[in-house]
Amino acid sequence: KKELRFMHHYNFPPYSGGETGRAGFTNRREVGHGALAEKALAMVLPPLTEFPYTIRVVSESMASNGSTSQASICASTLALMDGGVPIKAPVAGIAMGLIYENDNDYKILTDIQGPEDHHGDMDFKVAGTREGVTAIQLDVKVDGVPIKILGEAMRQGKVARVKILDEMEKAISAPRKEIAPNAPKILIMKINPNKIGLVIGGGGKTIKEIKENTGAEITIEDDGTVYLTGRADAPQKAKVIIEEMTHEFMVGDMLRGEVVKVAEFGAFVRLNASTDGMVHISELAPFRVERVSDIIKEGMEVPVKVIKVDAERGKISLSIREADKNFFGQPKPGAGGLKP
Repeated sequence: KKELRFMHHYNFPPYSGGETGRAGFTNRREVGHGALAEKALAMVLPPLTEFPYTIRVVSESMASNGSTSQASICASTLALMDGGVPIKAPVAGIAMGLIYENDNDYKILTDIQGPEDHHGDMDFKVAGTREGVTAIQLDVKVDGVPIKILGEAMRQGKVARVKILDEMEKAISAPRKEIAPNAPKILIMKINPNKIGLVIGGGGKTIKEIKENTGAEITIEDDGTVYLTGRADAPQKAKVIIEEMTHEFMVGDMLRGEVVKVAEFGAFVRLNASTDGMVHISELAPFRVERVSDIIKEGMEVPVKVIKVDAERGKISLSIREADKNFFGQPKPGAGGLKP
């Protein structure tokens, strides 16, 4: 069993070569040509962490009087860019031929056609980008090809490859910024593995609510990798919710939040949808406060600074006076229970 992230399927039905017959199972020739194109393109695909999709490209040969495998590489490159796959660089392929008498009497052919392939002595397929080669395949009918001739074929092939790339880039010069609108979007994020249970919730209640509210599908791996899949902005909505749930606040963080509860000993401030922090009465202002309710009310938005994080107990201590010592202004003697 083998798992593939990228697959290139090459089909060469009988009519491609002017023959009659029924298109059946993939034969050895099709497997080989498809594998060559797959290797040539795999070198420029983005890593899974940047583009977490399984990609399948199918090349259908409609006619043949040249190298359909190299044509498939060119066509597949255009298809990948048009589909929004951020490949590193476009890839093109060319088939080089050879008419050989001896080491001093030979002719290298570029982009060989059917008769040149049949009667010639070499079928040298070279695929790559402007910068380098990504895949090669060599078929020969002679006892061997001197390194000098192979070097010339490589150089001659690069000239042709660059010319093909020039023409391809007239059609599309770079991958589209977004994937096709009918394709599902996938986002990847990492969370602390210790917070996986928080996201899932008791009996899966929390993650089910996130799915229902956003329309995204969510898969969480044991290492904390989260895959978010869906259409339009569904994955992004789910990502924002999970980021807020699993955000780890650090001492020194400066934030703004809404006061959600006022008590005798302080006030509770909402930092995000799932996390509250507490401002002790001594941390409200740089002056003495007799009663918390004298200066702060529920619904107020206040600046806060994280001054302590108790990860084991899940408690966060905040300070308004360290975030903005002038937020409540200066105390007025005899008013509202404040003392200078």
